[in-house]
Amino acid sequence: MKADVILGLQWGDEGKGKVVDVLTPGYDVVARFQGGPNAGHTLEFNGEKYILRSIPSGIFQGGKINIIGNGVVFDPLLFRQEAEALAASGHDLTRQLYISKKAHLILPTHRVLDAAYEAAKGDAKIGTTGKGIGPAYTDKVSRNGLRIGDTLTNFPEKYAAAKAKHEAILKSLNYEYDIAQLEKDWFDAVEYLKRFTLIDSEHVINRYLREGKSVLAEGAQGTMLDIDFGSYPFVTSSNTVCAGACTGLGIAPNRIGEVYGIFKAYCTRVGSGPFPTELFDRTGDALCELGHEFGSVTGRKRRCGWLDLVALKYSVMVNGVTSLIMMKADVMNRFETIKVAVAYRIGNEIVSEFPYEINDDIVPVYKEFKGWRTDIDRIRRYEDFPAELKAYVEFIETETGVPVKIISVGPDREETIIR
Repeated sequence: MKADVILGLQWGDEGKGKVVDVLTPGYDVVARFQGGPNAGHTLEFNGEKYILRSIPSGIFQGGKINIIGNGVVFDPLLFRQEAEALAASGHDLTRQLYISKKAHLILPTHRVLDAAYEAAKGDAKIGTTGKGIGPAYTDKVSRNGLRIGDTLTNFPEKYAAAKAKHEAILKSLNYEYDIAQLEKDWFDAVEYLKRFTLIDSEHVINRYLREGKSVLAEGAQGTMLDIDFGSYPFVTSSNTVCAGACTGLGIAPNRIGEVYGIFKAYCTRVGSGPFPTELFDRTGDALCELGHEFGSVTGRKRRCGWLDLVALKYSVMVNGVTSLIMMKADVMNRFETIKVAVAYRIGNEIVSEFPYEINDDIVPVYKEFKGWRTDIDRIRRYEDFPAELKAYVEFIETETGVPVKIISVGPDREETIIR
């Protein structure tokens, strides 16, 4: 059996949570492979809205196994808040959720370091969520991190040593802080964590595959935020691309099956960093308002712009995408004209490949489409779409060479068309 992968193809916020929830009935296991609690996956069904930060989005489909993989950085305190909120709404996670012992911990001092580093950057801020994700990954690659498995033996001593290293850095930055209450709550959450099953996830997942169980690997953020292939340095701290599923779960490359790539019918971005198709006019404001483009975790307003096919084709390439999933098609219902960037003009040159550096010298080259100017939220068959929307979808398929298999026409799980 092979594991399928689902991931974002833009700058995050593509709607991965909803799609994972929709696809989960076809899988036995859903496993999150990277990222931290800065990722907010929003799901809506039965009149309720849920936001997941660390917990896989398959948790609401009863009886499915959900795994937090080794590639995730994990804050016990934020996890406890998330788990207790779900328990209060009738979703007991203790039987369904397994957590990798090899997942790295986000310590209280990681949060402080995150804020201190961002403050030191001044005008060059990255736009971090302040959850400690970057410093936790820094400790991981510098071989100074603590993992969930470390909580099982001699943890106070291990924690004290890590905290002392962080305090020395904070002292050098002259950064004032008080984490006494945060630290107390965090240790209480570490104890809470012990009621869940901690596993050697790479062994467990590969055993499931050998037994013929179907596995869906869930990514966070988006390809254009990948530490290697994104718009560096305005990126996240992990590999958000398909290869991250291999390192974040311990799955060999030949075990990867379908690769589902999710994109919005337009583009958004949160925080700083290049965004070639960003709109600073009433159209951009309309996309933001109609798409409710505010971060599910941070609440920050998202920057909005037209679909960028240069970036999308790049993402399809580096991920080996086999099926595309288009989200928020309904947000485009009101526009008379819809644009898609098919190339970049850099100086006197027209470029169709995503370049090394993205800066203000890039001018998008647009192709225009006639808008469909009708509500599509009640449509449940692709055949019933207006001709203008079909033309838009089929152009994307032709340009990327990949079929658009799923189209979302609203936030609810029922508002999803599978072709």
